[in-house]
Formats: sequence, C-alpha cells, structure tokens
Amino acid sequence: MDNLTHDTLLIIDFGSQVTQLIARRLREQNVYCEIHPYQNVTDAVLADIAPKAVILSGGPDSVTREGSPRAPESLWGMGIPVLGICYGQQTMMTQLGGLVEGGKISGGGGTAEFGRAKVTPKADLDLLDGWFTEGDEQVWMSHGDHVSKIAPGFEVYGTSPNAPYAVLADTNRNFYGVQFHPEVHHTPRGAKLYENFVKLAGFAGDWTMDAYKDIAIEKIREQVGDKKVICGLSGGVDSSVTAALLHEAIGDQLTCVFVDHGLLRKDEGLDVIAMFRDNMNLHVIHADEADLFLGELEGQSDPETKRKIIGRLFIDVFQKYANEIEGAEFLAQGTLYPDVIESVSFSGGPSVTIKSHHNVGGLPEKMGLKLVEPLRELFKDEVRVLGHELGLPASFIGRHPFPGPGLAIRCPGEITRQKLDILREADAVYIDQIRKHGLYDDIWQAFVAILPVRTVGVMGDGRTYDFACALRAVTSVDGMTADYYPFSHEFLGETATRIINEVAGINRVTYDITSKPPGTIEWE
Repeated sequence: MDNLTHDTLLIIDFGSQVTQLIARRLREQNVYCEIHPYQNVTDAVLADIAPKAVILSGGPDSVTREGSPRAPESLWGMGIPVLGICYGQQTMMTQLGGLVEGGKISGGGGTAEFGRAKVTPKADLDLLDGWFTEGDEQVWMSHGDHVSKIAPGFEVYGTSPNAPYAVLADTNRNFYGVQFHPEVHHTPRGAKLYENFVKLAGFAGDWTMDAYKDIAIEKIREQVGDKKVICGLSGGVDSSVTAALLHEAIGDQLTCVFVDHGLLRKDEGLDVIAMFRDNMNLHVIHADEADLFLGELEGQSDPETKRKIIGRLFIDVFQKYANEIEGAEFLAQGTLYPDVIESVSFSGGPSVTIKSHHNVGGLPEKMGLKLVEPLRELFKDEVRVLGHELGLPASFIGRHPFPGPGLAIRCPGEITRQKLDILREADAVYIDQIRKHGLYDDIWQAFVAILPVRTVGVMGDGRTYDFACALRAVTSVDGMTADYYPFSHEFLGETATRIINEVAGINRVTYDITSKPPGTIEWE
C-alpha cells in the first residue's frame, strides 16, 4: 500500500537486532516510518521515498573495516534531519569528516562499552529536552568501536565513561548522533528522545488507525474492483481484522473460509462463526474437517511430523473449499509489517523466519490468486487499535496468540480425542481463572499442556491414575524472548484445585517456570 497522505520517516537498517524497536517508538508518536536495508537505499531510492527525516540504525559491522556499510552520500545534502544511532552515529562521523577508532573486538585498541551506562550532559540540546532532570541519564550501550574525532560542525552534548562523544549534534544542519540505543527498554527515557526528534523534524503526528482505515479501504477497492476475494479466517487477531476491514471495503465480494481442524480451544469454532457470520453478516464457510485431521494424526507423536501433517491438510482443505467460490481472483492474508521486514534478510536474500501457516503455504501461486495484504504496514499493537476502529469486540482484539497447529503442540506425544477433550476443559478453567483475577491483559500468552504421562493420585477414598498437566503463562513484547508470569502461590493453588475438581482425567497440576530462551513458549 502506498503512503498517500503522511510524511515518511525512513529508517536505514545497518543490521541491528533492535531496528524494529525504533519503528515501534516512532509509531507510538503517530509517525509513519519505513525500514529499508542499507544496501537497498540507493540515491535514486532515497529521492523516490523523499523522507521528511532519516534515522540510521545500529549494526554489527565496524566502520573501520574497508567496505563496511555506509549511508547514501546524497543524504547529507537533502536538508532534512538525520539521527544516527550507535553504528549510525559512527558512519555519520566517518562520512562527514570525523574519525572512529576500532575497539578490541574489531582489532583496535579502543575501549568497548556494553550494558547500562550513565550519560552526563555537556550542553542543552532540543533532542534531549526532558532528559537530565534528575542528574545523569541511564542508557544502554552496545559498541566495540567509538568516535575518536568529531566531524566539522558538530559539538558534544553528552558523554559517558567510555564514550566521550556519547551525544553529538550539528544543530545548523539538524544532524544528531548518539552512541547508545534509545529504543530499548534499558534506556528509560529513550521514547522522549524520539518524541523530540520527530517534533524538531516537523512531523504532524497524524498517523492514526482511524486515518489508516479510510486509506486502506480505498486501496482495497482500487485493487480488487468488482472481483471476489477469499480470506482464511482463524479467529486470531490478524485474520479477524483483515476480514473485518475487507468486509467494510467490499462487502459481499468477500468469502471467508474457516478451517476447523478439531484442534481448537473449547467453543472456539462456535464463537468465530457467531461473531463473523451471525453478528457481522460475513459470508463464512465453516470447513469442519476434524475427522480428517485427527484421523491422519492418529498414532503420530513426533512434533515435526504432526506439524507437517496439519500444514499439508490445511492447504488441501482450504483449496478444496476455495475452489467452490466461483470468480475469486484474490486471496487475503493478515501479513504484518514485521513479516514484511523479515521476508528480506540483512544480506538481501529470502528469510526463513516467516511461519508457513501464517502465509497459507503456497496457495496464492497454486491457485493462481493475487494477494491482498491490507495490514502489511502495521505492527501488532496497531492491528489491535484498527480492530477497535472497525468495531470488533475487545474479546477478539485482545486475544492471546494461538498457534496454527492448535492444541496439537500442547499435547506432547500421541494425540487422542480423549486427551484433546481433557485439555480443552482444563484450558478453559485456567483462562477463566486468569480473567477472574484481572490478569489476562498482563500476560502475553497462557495455556495448558497435557503431559504424556499418568500419575497416581487419591480422590476421596479412591486411587486415581490420571494425566498430569502443565500451566504455562509468559510475559513478552514480541514473542522472541519471554519470562514466566509470577503468579502468586494462592493463585496457583486455587487454579490447581479447580482443574482437578472440575476436569475429569487430570489429577496433577504443575507450573512451567522456564524462560525463553532456553525454552520455547509452546511445548512443541
């Protein structure tokens, strides 16, 4: 989708692991931004994007190495504000006449700086408005090299113990450089720095989901015309918002296919159909193929085998029902901006990080369909706001992530209908407990896993020999790393009692306190 009405802030990515966090901070300021790998940003591309400001990200390379990445030379003559972060500051200095000294990591003798550090102010600077109100500011450093001589026109505005040029600026040209990472959580006032930068760059802060909705609807109508569109509906946030947005744009030209593989949570299929077919009047095909999926999964215990079976059958089932829709020329997907960024790796090649179930396999090519991806410029939190603008209920917008293979990967070992039924009931009790205690929105993801082991128990005067289960709840920002949620012992005891009392087939409850890494969020 072209950006029709909003000024653009361009982030030139030099390979930092946290470049996406820069974009998140800017979107929080209602500023439209795009991330482009440095090697793709030629002078011609830069002129075509015509950004109102540019941020140069950090990166793993050393500017002292011959052939290391650089910003386009034309950038420095565009007359727009530029902010360089870590490596971005260093290439700014190198390209504008300063010097960077290599640290020990890159073969030099300079001092590196990693982790928390304190920045001391040297002079007032609009970029740092709101900083230093209580003394030195904590920041997060991660650099092996450092600036040893500043470029002409620049002045020093902040120092740290191992970075004498921690904050630099040429205020006449609106060029700024910081050696630390203001985008990360460990720089507590980093968001304020970005707020100041977009203010001095003159952004209106008008990138809102209300405005985006109107633009997206017009673009969908322009792309689709009077043709029909198929949308795979899972009931998750991304597909739900995609379906609601398309329905508002093209109405009855949209048909949704909801594949029920028998691996959903309790009443999930009924809830999805009730929401989209009954309440929103979407045309939804309910592909109830539980027998097919569970039949082929019978006797399978290897997690990768289970995933491959589910993925293959999903594509087959989706295609079968989609082929019944005459005249369909487009397939809608809930691709988000992080997927777009990750689809091209730092070296310019294809990424292996996009989940196959998210992109419905190779269906667009297989079926000869063109793609509609109305969310491809949005982050997850923006999608939730857009869902609110479209009138979706909070219960759908705020749902925890749910994996494509469903309960199959929460049932280690062989899958049986009995185990799935037990798992659904236990999971429903657990989520009910979390909601009753007002904790649902504090948790990134929570679920029950039924373990492939039976344990001896005593209930009343009788002996039991039933399944054990594990509760899982994690906090996270993006799912890449996660910590277990610190439930109170009272909560855990109350929840375990409810599950054992209310769910036939479970007599032991455990709580998984593994972080990610070393573990994963899901059990398989």
